[in-house]
Amino acid sequence: MIIGLTGSIASGKSTVANMLKEYGFPIVDADLVARQVVERGSETLQKIAGVFGPEVITPEGAMDRAKVGSIIFHDESKRKVLNDIIHPAIRAEMLRQRDEHVANGAKTVIMDIPLLFESKLQHYVEKILVVSVNEETQLKRLIERNRLNEEDAKARISSQLPLSIKEQGADAVINNNGSIEETRQQLEDILNKWNVL
Repeated sequence: MIIGLTGSIASGKSTVANMLKEYGFPIVDADLVARQVVERGSETLQKIAGVFGPEVITPEGAMDRAKVGSIIFHDESKRKVLNDIIHPAIRAEMLRQRDEHVANGAKTVIMDIPLLFESKLQHYVEKILVVSVNEETQLKRLIERNRLNEEDAKARISSQLPLSIKEQGADAVINNNGSIEETRQQLEDILNKWNVL
C-alpha cells in the first residue's frame, strides 16, 4: 500500500512521519527529494544555471538559494520557469524512490508530501492520511516554532489550502490537537484498520 502523508504548516505532520519511521516503513520525503534534485553536479542544477546564469551557483558548486530566491521572489514568470525545471525532477525522483522500495520488497511505502493536494499528486498514492489541527493550535505552534508574529504566521497558513479542504480529500484524518500519545494511538488505529501493521 502506498500511503500519502500530508498536512499543513505546524499541523504535526513531521511528528507523525517520525512515528511511521519507528514502525519501519520506508518514507519518500518530498522536502528531502526537493533538496536532492538540486545537489551539486545534478542535471537539474545544470539546467537552472543554464537558464538563470552561472551566478546562481556558489563557488562550491551548490545552488545559491538566496540568489535564486531574489530572482524569483519578485518575478512570477521566472518563478514559473524555475518550478517547470524543478517540479518534474522532484516528481520523477519521488516515483523512482517509491518504486525502488516496492522492488526491494516493501509492502507499505509512505510518501510524505506536504503539498499533496496543492500539487495534485493524489494519483501517486492509494490512501491519503491528513494530519490536522484546529486553527488556534496551528497558529500558536507556528508562532512558537518559527518565532513569528501573528500576522506573518497567518500569512504562511493562508498560503496553503485550508486543512478543512484537505480533510475532505483524506481517507483518514489524525486530529493532532492533543498529546503525542493521543496522536500515536490514532495513527495505530488507522494502520490497523488498513491492515498494514
